[in-house]
Amino acid sequence: MILPIYVYGQPVLRKVADDITPDYPELQQLIGNMWETLAQSEGIGLAAPQVGKAIRVVVIDLDPLADDMPEYKGFRGVYINPHIVEYDDTATDSSEEGCLSLPAIHEKVVRPTRIRVQWADEQFQQHDEWIEGYLARVMQHEFDHLEGKMFVDRISPLRKQLIKSKLKALLQGRYRCGYKTKAAVKK
Repeated sequence: MILPIYVYGQPVLRKVADDITPDYPELQQLIGNMWETLAQSEGIGLAAPQVGKAIRVVVIDLDPLADDMPEYKGFRGVYINPHIVEYDDTATDSSEEGCLSLPAIHEKVVRPTRIRVQWADEQFQQHDEWIEGYLARVMQHEFDHLEGKMFVDRISPLRKQLIKSKLKALLQGRYRCGYKTKAAVKK
């Protein structure tokens, strides 16, 4: 089932998400719905808060980027209870990011190119790995959602001022996109 994506201004996007246990109700159905929603919205990552659930679940699909990044051919991952436990700040990269919860907004964000992540997979097997490159960027972006953060929180005050009217339009439900959303209409 395709779920609505919660747009900037929805309170769930600012909550710190909770870890879950293997007995979380209908977890596999939620993950399946998140995959469907991600595919329909043509995104590459989706965090549970973006579909209204303040829990630590993320799906990432980098296969659509395989033409430009062949190393991600067939790459799909589910991350349960992920936590970034270490940042390697020796190298950073500035790249443009967008977000399904911020339709039509794209800004350059500086992030470390290498991070150490702990998470559980769908079978709740634990992982602890250093991740680098583009996947590290995507994980940081998606895992920020689990901490109640969005990529616009990581841009300069000047850039944020320059997109203020776009953010206000999102808060007022004035935007268009090609997927189902749930706006936080504030007067």
